Amino acid sequence: MLEEDLATDLREAMRSGDATRRDTIRQLRAALHNEAIAKGHALGDEESVTVVQRLVNQHRDSISEFTRGKRDDLVAKEEAELRVLLGYLPEQLSREAIVAVAAAAIQKVGATGKGDQGRVMRELASELKGKADMRTVNEVVQELLG
Repeated sequence: MLEEDLATDLREAMRSGDATRRDTIRQLRAALHNEAIAKGHALGDEESVTVVQRLVNQHRDSISEFTRGKRDDLVAKEEAELRVLLGYLPEQLSREAIVAVAAAAIQKVGATGKGDQGRVMRELASELKGKADMRTVNEVVQELLG
């Protein structure tokens, strides 16, 4: 399903002359193709979301590094590509929703302090994969346990 959407969106981006969108979609299609080759089978929806999330994380890391290096031109480029990629992820949970889910997970595993953060994150990883930025989830868990 994602591959069909990407093909359609790529054609539209090429017709409209949107180079950023075109290049980002090509990058995503290449990453999906490489992952499929590495796994030896066509990717399912969950695996595709994992690849998109990986690219999103790479772009966020790049934005952080370029910001630190005062490269505003590259920050703007990465942010534009990030916006395109975010369009291919399932709707992301709000911080408030993450807090609610994290609080429930803390209760479920009986976490009492920062030493239990790993258990809580393992519980949340499968539940929130692709639905929330795991860095944000980690921050929320730290706040709730701290």
